[in-house]
Amino acid sequence: MPQEHRKYTRELLRKYDIELTTTEVDDNQPQPFDAETALELLRVSFNHPIRLIANALGVPPKAMIEMGKKHNVPVAALVGAKEHALRQVAAGVDILVVQGTEAGGHCGEVSTMVLVPEVIKAIKPIRDVPVLAAGGIMTGRQMAACMAMGAAGAWTGSVWLATVESETSEIFREKMIAASSRDAIRSKGRTGKPARQLRSVWTDAWDRAPESPGALPMPLQSIISRDAFHAIDRAAAAGNARARDLVSYFVGQGVGLIDSVKSAGAVVQEFKEEFAEAVEHMNALVAE
Repeated sequence: MPQEHRKYTRELLRKYDIELTTTEVDDNQPQPFDAETALELLRVSFNHPIRLIANALGVPPKAMIEMGKKHNVPVAALVGAKEHALRQVAAGVDILVVQGTEAGGHCGEVSTMVLVPEVIKAIKPIRDVPVLAAGGIMTGRQMAACMAMGAAGAWTGSVWLATVESETSEIFREKMIAASSRDAIRSKGRTGKPARQLRSVWTDAWDRAPESPGALPMPLQSIISRDAFHAIDRAAAAGNARARDLVSYFVGQGVGLIDSVKSAGAVVQEFKEEFAEAVEHMNALVAE
């Protein structure tokens, strides 16, 4: 781990009265994305009565697809480009999660509206693979629109971050409500790969500051940010008002549609009602 990056992180947090406690990285221990560790976790997963397993950041390992077939569990894969989808279909995945650039976390550069029909058209001559549309989908009407494009359903993420059951902090949920869609930016500052997250002092420091040493490749940048965000969240929760400026998390452009914190059950009910309204609207248009 370059000391330059540790020093930059420590000094950045110190400006906001946050003390950084680092986690020592043992070179003799398996690191994030270690292949053997991943396979062991897959074995643990398939020992439970799961109904679906999904892979991101590349084509699933052959062993994952074989385990899925053995246990009769569909294997899904996230894609951000047509070329990715073709590789996934060739590898034998059962479901494609076609994720547009609007999505939170790691995403590509093509919008959901363009990507979903592009992928459906590209894979149709090869074999029938269900497509779940993802990226910026926060309402039942958007879900209906994606299914009108040919998707079998929707895969949602950010909408659940503003629920009382989510893993996010109360401070982050407050920032979600105040944010616009343009506040969800792609940055390498958290993982080392372009990932959409809520803009903050942290993202600006890594992406825009002239003194920034630049993000490290994954997974090293993830280790840097993991320690930093643990410290940031602790400080903010303890009442450090300045720490709030650094609080961030992965979130999609749909954050601009968040206006309140709800229960997960309320979100499900709204999806159902809005989906039904959208379908009725489309049926009325067809009938005219």
